[in-house]
Amino acid sequence: MTTTTPLQVLPAPRHCPEGVPLPTHAQGREEQARTATPYVQDALAVDFAAATDEQVFGPQTSLATDLPDARDWAAHIAQGLVEVMHGVRPPSQVMRWTTPEVYAVVARRGSRAGRRRTALDSAHRTRVIRVHLCELSPHIAEASVVMIDGQRVRALALRLVGRDRRWVVDALQVG
Repeated sequence: MTTTTPLQVLPAPRHCPEGVPLPTHAQGREEQARTATPYVQDALAVDFAAATDEQVFGPQTSLATDLPDARDWAAHIAQGLVEVMHGVRPPSQVMRWTTPEVYAVVARRGSRAGRRRTALDSAHRTRVIRVHLCELSPHIAEASVVMIDGQRVRALALRLVGRDRRWVVDALQVG
């Protein structure tokens, strides 16, 4: 024989929260408190027309003062870009530091060089000699990098843009 406990029925929960009375002026405070309806917040007032998704979630500009030294960074990225263009380094290593347009050019040159590489090319080294920097605005710098590339002297011109708390190569010219 089993005994069952009676089912307990609870009242349905309230669908709106209780209101918070609004502050009132000193005169007639008691009367207003009795007659005024309490304030209940409905929907959150957000203006979605104020900014587009691209402005809020897209790339954000970073100031040069918040970023690493542009001269040192230009020397390191130039070395990496030339190594990618020679097919020595995989292009994915510079993807984060370049715009899609610059990445496409560098990766294409690297894939062509990788197909033409020989055993003698493995000893091929590049070395940065000098970096000249020109700061165009608080978040844009242009650098010209002089490097020794095997038996040749090369020049690279880079436009560095401060974006998402890092330098990004926005334009590249190889000479």
